[in-house]
Amino acid sequence: MSGNIILGEREVSTPEMLQRAARAATGLKRQFGVGEGDTVAILMRNDFGFLEATFAANRVGAYAVPVNWHFQDAEIAHILKDAAAKVLVLHADLHANLDLSVLPDDMAILVAPTPPELQESYGLAADQCDVAEGQINWSTWLEQFEPSDEPPAAERSSMIYTSGTTGRPKGVKRQPMEAKHHERIQGRLKLTGAAPHKVNLMNGPMYHSAPNAQSLGCIRAGGTLVLQPRFDPEDLLRLIEKHKVSHMHMVPTMFVRLIKLPDAVKARYDLSSLEWILHAAAPCPAQVKRQMIDWWGPIINEYYGATETGMVVFCNTEQWLDHPGTVGGLLPGVELKILDDDRNELPRGEVGEIFAYFAGFPDFVYQNNDTEYEKNQMGQLFSVGDVGYLTEDDFLFISDRKRDMVISGGVNIYPSEIEALIVTHPNIQDCAVFGIPDEEFGESLAAVVEPTAPNAVTAEEVQDFVRDNMARYKVPRLVELDSNMPREDSGKIRKRELRQKYWEDAGRSI
Repeated sequence: MSGNIILGEREVSTPEMLQRAARAATGLKRQFGVGEGDTVAILMRNDFGFLEATFAANRVGAYAVPVNWHFQDAEIAHILKDAAAKVLVLHADLHANLDLSVLPDDMAILVAPTPPELQESYGLAADQCDVAEGQINWSTWLEQFEPSDEPPAAERSSMIYTSGTTGRPKGVKRQPMEAKHHERIQGRLKLTGAAPHKVNLMNGPMYHSAPNAQSLGCIRAGGTLVLQPRFDPEDLLRLIEKHKVSHMHMVPTMFVRLIKLPDAVKARYDLSSLEWILHAAAPCPAQVKRQMIDWWGPIINEYYGATETGMVVFCNTEQWLDHPGTVGGLLPGVELKILDDDRNELPRGEVGEIFAYFAGFPDFVYQNNDTEYEKNQMGQLFSVGDVGYLTEDDFLFISDRKRDMVISGGVNIYPSEIEALIVTHPNIQDCAVFGIPDEEFGESLAAVVEPTAPNAVTAEEVQDFVRDNMARYKVPRLVELDSNMPREDSGKIRKRELRQKYWEDAGRSI
């Protein structure tokens, strides 16, 4: 594995990083007894240490368990206990703000210094970013061990915990990779753009499934990986020009924020190095995607999948223009069906729940949660609750998440359709639409809107804009203006937090 890993002005070669990971693997095994099938939890932002800990766990046959550092202490504690983590590796500033009393007593904790790039990006106090006396310093601890000359154990993927929108996060735990899986998955790796001498910019948090897989795939393929500590649209353009970035994985929210940049800013940077953009994770408004294609050219590729299923459909720019709004056509090795609530297969063009299976991945289970697994399984097919339909020529269209669908007065309403319209308003930066309790209709629509500037738009103007372009029942009854919505590092809105305040006193769940 050649290539380099870059964060800010610092750069390490992939062999250097893997050498440190091999030292850490020796330490994990000798000092903490970490071995095959065990788990090493990682509570870190995008940093070299995240990758060192991941590859160290892989080397001894353990599962790396990335943990979303936005979670509350109780959520973090649940994951650590559920995963039976033997070791937790985390950044110093996160350690400083974590209630250690809720963590497992028998788990070792190693603390990594929070580097200057993260301090600057997140506005962190310097005194919280150093490893305190008495703590085990990950960066210096691993240096005392020699890299093991034992062959690496059977390769296990990271155990990713899903977002937990419908309850507590669930760990997706796969069997070790076998030769047959490596052969089948090569086609998927090509679709990510993982290749030697290519430059991948990772702008999303590596605790999420797709950024995690994209980053590790880039490194294993011998590419160069540029880590953006936190998504910022102009900084993204700057990094593309500076490092001659060729490949990126993105989410539609990033597209929206890039498009909203002033024309002078967009024209300031040389983006000619870009070759391959892959996006997923949420519905992309058709108008937004067309604007990105007009700007960056026919290099915008889309896919649909999940942590549980992997990538199951894909489309390039030309295919998308022939099927506007699709998330992709069926890929080889994929079985996909659209089913009704009674698990009967629906005809092409009818909306139902999406069930899919890809033979290239090892089988998985939900960690300590067989009930949830069985509820979403039908034979070898699995559903994560998305709703959509297939065309006659095998292109998939997503309507929304089943859990996000709003039933108001008996009418099914898909918030993603309304969000796709609202973000096209010239004075709106972003928005989230969801259902809130309504005594008369069961649920009604609410929209939280981020204006491009203070007082740039009113709630009434938002409602009028929707009313002028959609059926009246799709007009949000409540519109709130908020310039500081909770977000993931990727820029994606944490919708669960927005709607929680409306439901917590309702005496029922969504």
